[in-house]
Amino acid sequence: MSSLNRRRGIALLALIGVFISTYLFLYALGFYGELACGAGGGCSLVQGSRWARFLGFPVAGWGLGWYVAVLGVALLAIDGRAGGARWVAWALLLLAIGGLAFTIYLKALEIFVIRAICRWCVASAVLALLIFGLALPEWRLARASRG
Repeated sequence: MSSLNRRRGIALLALIGVFISTYLFLYALGFYGELACGAGGGCSLVQGSRWARFLGFPVAGWGLGWYVAVLGVALLAIDGRAGGARWVAWALLLLAIGGLAFTIYLKALEIFVIRAICRWCVASAVLALLIFGLALPEWRLARASRG
């Protein structure tokens, strides 16, 4: 897969993540009475737990900010002028690593502390893992590219 197609894939996955995290963030802000999650009630349990806030701010808001940042950098990376810059490759790689690390932390909380699984959170975790997988080859580009 070409670098351009990987970066397009990252942008598309980040856009999907923007929609999911916006939905969860609006719920955290009180705009929805109940999440559409199916049977089991795991989403409400996870989103209503004390772990649904990080540094006093809803986790979904942090996720939204991360997805917007990834989307913005991925769109810059697609641009022919900025796409070859070393900082763009580093930014994609570091954002992907940070997002995956935070996702692993949140999944551990869901499984071992809250003991409930949120389907929306699982979808976001899959997106973060796919973004990481697509961004991993940026390591070579970051070390070899200009500027």
